[in-house]
Amino acid sequence: MNGRKRHLLVDTMGLVLKVIVHAANIQDRDGAKLVLAKIVACMPRLKLIWADGGYAGQLIEWVKSACGWILEIVKRSDDVTGFVVLPRRWVVERTFAWLGRYRRLSKDYEYLTETSEVMIHVAMIHLMVRRLSRARLTSGP
Repeated sequence: MNGRKRHLLVDTMGLVLKVIVHAANIQDRDGAKLVLAKIVACMPRLKLIWADGGYAGQLIEWVKSACGWILEIVKRSDDVTGFVVLPRRWVVERTFAWLGRYRRLSKDYEYLTETSEVMIHVAMIHLMVRRLSRARLTSGP
């Protein structure tokens, strides 16, 4: 076990729709295919997916032909220097930051990739329950 990659598919609010954890020796584009192949049947209304430059290339055509969706690559402008917030790309980065706050997810301590995936789901469930309970307390009975 020399390394792992986490691929997340999130909605526009940053909530996890699907997660795949796999060995780090698999290319990002192949990891994306693993995620998208698992959701193609259960998300018929999905039309557009935003991704960063690591997912460019042949994956765009594969997504269109295999899934019927549009994969739009959010690219950073070449003439900009320093840190720049890219539209839509920050959503998944924020989700990774939320997950990084959980000690068990700060590093990959798990032996099985399935356990890593489950721990991500548990962290997101905890996050959503906390938000729902906070919203209920502030809105009253």
